[in-house]
Amino acid sequence: MKKALVVGGVNGVGMSIVTQLAKRENLYIIDKVVVSGEFVNPKFKCIQFDLTSEDFSIFDGFRDIDTLMITVGLGKLSLFKNIAEWYVINLFSVNYVEFVRAIHHFMDKFSGKEDFRCGVMVSIAGFMSSLFFTIYGATKAALKIFIESVNMELEKGGSTNCVLNVSPGSIKGTSFNNGKTDFSVIEDIEDEIIAHLEAKDDLFIPQHEEIFKNLLACYQADFREEGRHSNEYKKTSKRV
Repeated sequence: MKKALVVGGVNGVGMSIVTQLAKRENLYIIDKVVVSGEFVNPKFKCIQFDLTSEDFSIFDGFRDIDTLMITVGLGKLSLFKNIAEWYVINLFSVNYVEFVRAIHHFMDKFSGKEDFRCGVMVSIAGFMSSLFFTIYGATKAALKIFIESVNMELEKGGSTNCVLNVSPGSIKGTSFNNGKTDFSVIEDIEDEIIAHLEAKDDLFIPQHEEIFKNLLACYQADFREEGRHSNEYKKTSKRV
């Protein structure tokens, strides 16, 4: 790898990936806040940028990278009837539109002859319906289909590059649903993500064989019943 750009790398899985990548290279971080405290590193070049901005031309300035990782995201467990309309708009902007816009600025690199690696944090929620993930899951489903379609476009165009869809389930130690970030809990997953990124894979579902292979099969067989089961699981696990 030459240089990497991590979008949304100031906390959670993003910061964990940033820390791992910094062991081998310098990198850029774009986020609404800059790295501070114990995570400051001379290998980081932090750019403060509001990803809800109408002008995304800032992304045209990273011509020296060969790796792009987008980890920014927003979400919480809530019934649709309890979600404010402004939050629906905000969720689609943060979890879908911003990803699409950022990737669009690097299509020349994807289509080029040189290796270009890209990973996107999606979610297993994009593969199935869930009572408390009505809008969150919809944003992730849209992102999943976008990634699959872009990868098809790249393949048909003769490119060996692709976008890696990283779709985990619930990750302990992140700030999702107003939780606190604990890097000691999430430090293992970034090694797997980076390995799939370097291999230029197009999909990585952590714990696929252990948990999600059977879960996805059950969902395909009867999405209504699996939806009911998911609802009960969230209640018994005290996630809601």
